[in-house]
Amino acid sequence: MTCVKRVPIRQKIPWSYHAVIGTVRPLLIGITRRDWSGAEHLPPSGGFIVASNHYSEVDPFMLAHYLVDHGRAPFFLTKSVLFSVPLLGRTLKHLEQVPVHRATSRAVDALDDARAALADGKCIAIMPEGTLTRDPHLWPMRAKPGVGRLALSSRAPVIPIGQWGAQEVLARYARTPGNVFKRPVQQVKAGPPVDLSDLYDRSEDPRAQVEATARVMAAVTALVAELRGEQPPAVPYQMSKGEARKKGNG
Repeated sequence: MTCVKRVPIRQKIPWSYHAVIGTVRPLLIGITRRDWSGAEHLPPSGGFIVASNHYSEVDPFMLAHYLVDHGRAPFFLTKSVLFSVPLLGRTLKHLEQVPVHRATSRAVDALDDARAALADGKCIAIMPEGTLTRDPHLWPMRAKPGVGRLALSSRAPVIPIGQWGAQEVLARYARTPGNVFKRPVQQVKAGPPVDLSDLYDRSEDPRAQVEATARVMAAVTALVAELRGEQPPAVPYQMSKGEARKKGNG
């Protein structure tokens, strides 16, 4: 089991972010054990994009824990509907998280905000699938093209991250946590930046954005496969419109 000494945060973050770290990090340390690797691939400075798989409502916390302890506080692309929830919305705004207005004329705003954050040297964290995977065995499914669009338009490095173990803390769609007294192992592994340089000149081409997204998700899936010690499906699961309507967007 890896033992990580926390690295000081390398960029300015709101005081509320420090407060959340001080509250949530000790809790996560108390209920989980950590098996972390690949941190040498995280840029020590400058803006970059992190793309990770999404299979539990708590895996964003595990991803944030990994990044914070390696000195880079993540700013998540977050569903805009959450910003309208009393108290939660105010908290997200103060934490400087980036709202995503899906399927509206304001969808481009999230890209503008995310590009500005990257230019400011921030780490932007994305779950490219856009919702919890619908794959029956929790493998990453086919992703939305947003990460490819942002990566090509910003030309920021994209670091793929695979994670596994959060389902032992809270299973997909579960209403109650798992047996946290067992302190389940949280595996998180970062890989080298995904090479998208040949697509940069086609940043406005939807096909290039889809290709970039597919490369990112292939890298994420490969990391998840390493952590699980299993072979992923040959073709990523693709969520149907019916599933999207049934489960909503989370």
